[in-house]
Amino acid sequence: MFDSIYSASVTPGQFFAMALLSLLAGVIFSWLMSFRIRANRRFFIVSSIIPFVVGVVLTFVNGNIGAGVAFGGAFALTRFRSAQGSSDEIAAVLIAMGAGVAFGMGYVAYGALILLGMGLAFLGLSALPIFDHAAMQEEKLLKVTIPESLDYASVFDDTFGHYLKSVENVGVKTTGMGSMFRLSFKIRMKNPAEEKAFIDELRTRNGNLEIAVLPYVEQQNQM
Repeated sequence: MFDSIYSASVTPGQFFAMALLSLLAGVIFSWLMSFRIRANRRFFIVSSIIPFVVGVVLTFVNGNIGAGVAFGGAFALTRFRSAQGSSDEIAAVLIAMGAGVAFGMGYVAYGALILLGMGLAFLGLSALPIFDHAAMQEEKLLKVTIPESLDYASVFDDTFGHYLKSVENVGVKTTGMGSMFRLSFKIRMKNPAEEKAFIDELRTRNGNLEIAVLPYVEQQNQM
């Protein structure tokens, strides 16, 4: 059952068996991941066919060094045509490609086991609270836009001291053609119920420009 279905030369029957099983397992895997990943319908369609596509390519590359190099170059080019995805989406793509390698070598049972097993493992780990730390859940990303005339080094110190348990400056960038600064802070509130009062006080300091308080874990790579 776990032996390769391919012989010395791939027959049409073997190829179509690989294609059918890789597509079926890919669809089930994408359906399982749809319970965890918030993505559009096209992402799940693509992740469904990735095992089949990788399997087809490896089936026909099979020992041809030149074809293998061309295959690697073609996959590298897709990086420049794709927007950066979330960690969940990247994990789904990597799992699908890993299973596609198994399908391409003819090990269809292993390919299906990788897809379905990793899909269930991903869902199971996502449901467990083992990686949820209370301190990290309290962390927020504060983004404050200020005019260039305002000295941002210490202008918010008293407000931060009153409302925040901890604060860390994680970035400064210019915006509005250089006429404004956007400050980013990693913060922890003393009392989450005072968030509105905290923002209102910041607005009196920054001239009522844009202020955002976001979940830090999800937003830290988008500063």
